[in-house]
Amino acid sequence: MVGMCGRFVSRMSASDLAAYFMVDEAVAPDLGARYNVAPTDEVYVVAETKAGVRRLGTARWGLVPFWADGPEGGAKMINARAETLLSRSAFRRTFSARRCIVPADGFYEWAKVAGGKQPWHIHRSDGEPFAFAGLWESWRPKDDVDAERLVTCSIITTAANGVVAPLHDRMPVVLPADVWEPWLDPANDDVGSLQTLLVPAPDGLVVREPVSRAVNSVRNDGPELLAPAEAGADVGP
Repeated sequence: MVGMCGRFVSRMSASDLAAYFMVDEAVAPDLGARYNVAPTDEVYVVAETKAGVRRLGTARWGLVPFWADGPEGGAKMINARAETLLSRSAFRRTFSARRCIVPADGFYEWAKVAGGKQPWHIHRSDGEPFAFAGLWESWRPKDDVDAERLVTCSIITTAANGVVAPLHDRMPVVLPADVWEPWLDPANDDVGSLQTLLVPAPDGLVVREPVSRAVNSVRNDGPELLAPAEAGADVGP
């Protein structure tokens, strides 16, 4: 299995996210409630400027390195493996200085069952939003210095915890509130200390539930995607 978180839920409004993540400035438009966020979609991100301003903005999901010839490869870089951040040129610089939080109300993983794949919705047991560890980057064509910059992001994944492991061997890194400050600080280049934050979420923090197979198509969206469904297969404890 690849290290992938490929779909998630984003229900909170921009104003509610700004309050929850205690931002100093919100520049994000309200994207509306979305139940099937997919690669290359615009997503909310929380980041901090060099001046220390915590900001809620948006980025396209799928990181495009600043040195890339074009943005086409971004869809393949929606995730960054925690274990290889310092060895991959696409992520090394961003991990040192361009970290962000990608808010999400839940994410999906799939189990193989008779007749196809059964989606499962993984969310926090307390109903709070996830704060996924992320990286952001800014790109524009090398031959057009006046072009508008494309801001993109990637979600960092780590080994799955006991709740997610029966479905997939990876899961997004979930950052507790007490580490948001050092994670977002662009002046914090202590990569060794930062790497210690990239661990699986405690089992008790998350729950999983089988949901509608309509999730399987990115064309479908709406609260009905979270309707409870029969699991269709035993995926373990």
